[in-house]
Amino acid sequence: MTGAAASRGRIDKRQAILDAAFAVFARHGYEGACVQRIAREAGVAKPTVYSHLTDKENLFRHTVLAAADAVMADHLAVMDRLRAPGADLRAALEDTAYRLLLICGGERARALLRLTYAQVTGFPELTDAVQDRTGSRLTEALADRLARLSLAGRLRPCDPAVAAEQLLALLTAPVEARTRLGTREVPAAETRAVAKAAVDTFLRAYGPEPGGPAAPVA
Repeated sequence: MTGAAASRGRIDKRQAILDAAFAVFARHGYEGACVQRIAREAGVAKPTVYSHLTDKENLFRHTVLAAADAVMADHLAVMDRLRAPGADLRAALEDTAYRLLLICGGERARALLRLTYAQVTGFPELTDAVQDRTGSRLTEALADRLARLSLAGRLRPCDPAVAAEQLLALLTAPVEARTRLGTREVPAAETRAVAKAAVDTFLRAYGPEPGGPAAPVA
């Protein structure tokens, strides 16, 4: 096996361990999960888990952060919809908001929320790290899209960071309440209604001034 192939194999094996660990931690919690069960689910020997991630605590930290990065990658993919929203900005915003909420209410994001909250005492640094890798980066990405829309006259002049924060609050606050902090799945129709109401409120505050330009974003 070449050096590159060996390196690729090690990366793939590590990812398999992290994926398996997240599934096991999500099902059994931190206390109920054991490294042997994680190794079995990943299809590797128990010593292999330790060689990659040293111990259960380190494994949990890396597992949670990897899940946060995966959730954020999904969010960023959805945000691309606003790079070229087309003529109907409301429809583009509602579609983006709905798909963001599907991610927030999905099993991975809900499990991540449950694990982070449940272990806030034992792993207090993870709360900030997960927030930085999900909420903060999402706000920054949305602010960038809203700034472009504002410059193009599709939204009124605003502080895009504040506008992004407010739009996300309109989306996430109702969903956190409806999911019972990640313990309940929200029906699609209910999720779509939350997205529509949030965008409606947002555009009442940030929609273009009557008679202002409404040129498409390049």
